[in-house]
Amino acid sequence: MTHCHTYIQALRNQGYRITPQREMIIETLAHGDVHMSAEEIYQQVLQRSKAVNLATVYRTLDLLVDKGYATRFMDSDGKLMYATEKHGTHLHLTCRICGNNYQTDANLLNPLIRQIEEMTGFKADFEHIALSGICKNCLDQNINTLKKEKEV
Repeated sequence: MTHCHTYIQALRNQGYRITPQREMIIETLAHGDVHMSAEEIYQQVLQRSKAVNLATVYRTLDLLVDKGYATRFMDSDGKLMYATEKHGTHLHLTCRICGNNYQTDANLLNPLIRQIEEMTGFKADFEHIALSGICKNCLDQNINTLKKEKEV
């Protein structure tokens, strides 16, 4: 059984009605290899059925997040993105200059996470973390530009 069918069956077992629209939304998210916004999921489901609306997509995604089957995070552009819990914990790095996205191991943040918990007692959810900054290539290019400007 694929993980989308596992989610669907688990929701049925909990008494949730699984409409064809809800099933298509879950399948689209579960089979997507990338993080997706509600709008992106809606556009893909719309290709399969015109009997879906954006509100249904949001309600289904909220249910998946509430039940722990999906995670939600805000990307560096402020857009909510979704992925199934099978996607795993990871860290997104987005360059403010070139816009490239890099994915890396979230375990790099473990010392910071422990420090936050020790200092505040707050247990944060770190399934998806998005940080913006400047990538090495853009940083190197900007340093070279600054050096040339000083020479002139």
